[in-house]
Amino acid sequence: MAVKERDDKKSKGDKFQSFSRPRVQITRTSASGKVYIDYKDTETLKKMISGNGKILSRKRTGTSAMEQRMLAQAVKRARFIGLLPFVATAG
Repeated sequence: MAVKERDDKKSKGDKFQSFSRPRVQITRTSASGKVYIDYKDTETLKKMISGNGKILSRKRTGTSAMEQRMLAQAVKRARFIGLLPFVATAG
């Protein structure tokens, strides 16, 4: 029985390459050192929403749990006021 030699250049993990997307850092600290996400800053909030209008995950945005809750609240407020759309526009 012949033993197959493994090719060190290509392992099983290389077969399925994961493509990591760059994280979008948006957290800002105020002068007192506290983190605040403003719901009126629509340009920043648009970066935190996917093409379909969903709020991006913490893994994609690189925010902490507290910052993600603040981000979700800011997006919801901006949507309710009319600064951001609830769903993506067709086109």
